[in-house]
Amino acid sequence: MKFKFDENLPEDVGALLRREGHDAHSVNDEDLRGAADPSIAKVCQEEQRILITLDLDFAHIRNYPPNDYHGIIVLRLASQDKETVLGIIPRILALLRTEPIAQRLWIVDDLRTRIRGDT
Repeated sequence: MKFKFDENLPEDVGALLRREGHDAHSVNDEDLRGAADPSIAKVCQEEQRILITLDLDFAHIRNYPPNDYHGIIVLRLASQDKETVLGIIPRILALLRTEPIAQRLWIVDDLRTRIRGDT
């Protein structure tokens, strides 16, 4: 799968995704640091990448309808420190093995994942 992870996530997220065989680019690597959310969303659409972010704005389905994207994963964690963020990635990777992400919004919190969108 192809991912783009937002600038608000540690660079180690990319290493975890690549270790599992995924194609992962960071917003920082592609000179999109500080870009507006719609610009990042558009790049993800064009590149058919799944966006992973801490930015709760991407959870607004009126602004970012899941059907328009290859997948959006919003992390809604009680703590956004590096250890917590990296600790949630294996759970996401395990869920990706059984649950489709295309045209869906996943809101991942500390205990569960809520999924919105069509299958």
